[in-house]
Amino acid sequence: MITADEFIEPARARGFAFYTGVPCSFLSPFINRAITHPKLDYIAAASEGEAVAIAAGAWLAGRRTVVMCQNSGLGNTVNPLTSLNFPFKIPTLMIVTWRGQPGLKDEPQHELMGQITAAMLDTLRIDHLAFPKNSNEILETIDKAIESMEQRSLPTALIMEKDGVRDDGLAQQPAPVRPPGKSADLRQGGMRPTRIEVLERLLAEVPESAAIIATTGKCGRELFTLADRKQHLYQVGSMGGAAPMGLGVARHVAKKVIVLDGDGAALMKLGALATIGAYAPANLVHIVLDNGVHDSTGGQATVSATVDFAGVALACGYEAASSCDSLDGFARATQSALRGKGPHLIHIRIAPGSIAKLGRPTVTPAEVARRFQRFLAEPA
Repeated sequence: MITADEFIEPARARGFAFYTGVPCSFLSPFINRAITHPKLDYIAAASEGEAVAIAAGAWLAGRRTVVMCQNSGLGNTVNPLTSLNFPFKIPTLMIVTWRGQPGLKDEPQHELMGQITAAMLDTLRIDHLAFPKNSNEILETIDKAIESMEQRSLPTALIMEKDGVRDDGLAQQPAPVRPPGKSADLRQGGMRPTRIEVLERLLAEVPESAAIIATTGKCGRELFTLADRKQHLYQVGSMGGAAPMGLGVARHVAKKVIVLDGDGAALMKLGALATIGAYAPANLVHIVLDNGVHDSTGGQATVSATVDFAGVALACGYEAASSCDSLDGFARATQSALRGKGPHLIHIRIAPGSIAKLGRPTVTPAEVARRFQRFLAEPA
């Protein structure tokens, strides 16, 4: 058994200072220290998949990252690990607990995952090592993980067994309650604009120093069609991952960070709004382009007709939120968001449909990620 600091300090010396994840009883001693360590940045995610996307954003902003979760949470990470980390070639160090380890008594819900944890990581093409049990194994384990991540540009996992880290308790202060944010209703009730019209207006309003992360589907494809720039990241997979990725970026850069979300994507990871509201990045503008349908898969209706995204954002702690349904209202909301303190959510209801013969990005996801990373490293 080791102490958490025995691992954290040499890892920090090698650049691992950003942690995110979801707790597990096996992991508690380690995650408790990550929360309270004065030189670590920790974000408590609402789900394991969200944590992977947050870490991807932090990596784009130049950080080495650690994602922590129970092995049962691997199920929640499959989509971002396969459709975000893999195509974009984004590495992260994962610490995964081994609940249901064969030969140890555990709860019935962990039995199957305990049997297949290593095989599942193999299937996901994620190298994995045993989490160090003794202090003399720590440096070698960390360096092997770094070597794997640098060679493959993919995550590497450390599998933590029960009682792997000494429990030194948790001294965490409750978060202060903040007053509700500001609401603006800019709806006009006329003919709704198309998504590409909204994107054109956005590009006319935002400074070139702003980073733009576009959700998967036709949103990113239309943005690419309008202008392919180093400031743009087209999240071709990982539906619902744009907002948590935006949080991971905004946490570490001074630039304005604009997330272009869809109603279906936002609903898929609605818990991300709570995480964004809690950590409150002042430079984040979250735009939900709500056409009421899954446009990329044939136009099936979402349930967004009964959802007040601006109200949800305010209830989750956003600094401000606007509702609009016209280009004029959108421009006013965007100008306000760019001037003011965030996080700011703009919910704009738009018409379904897209331009004819819509193309796809011709630059590879890995190339997009690295040029975006270079852009984020430029002075604000």
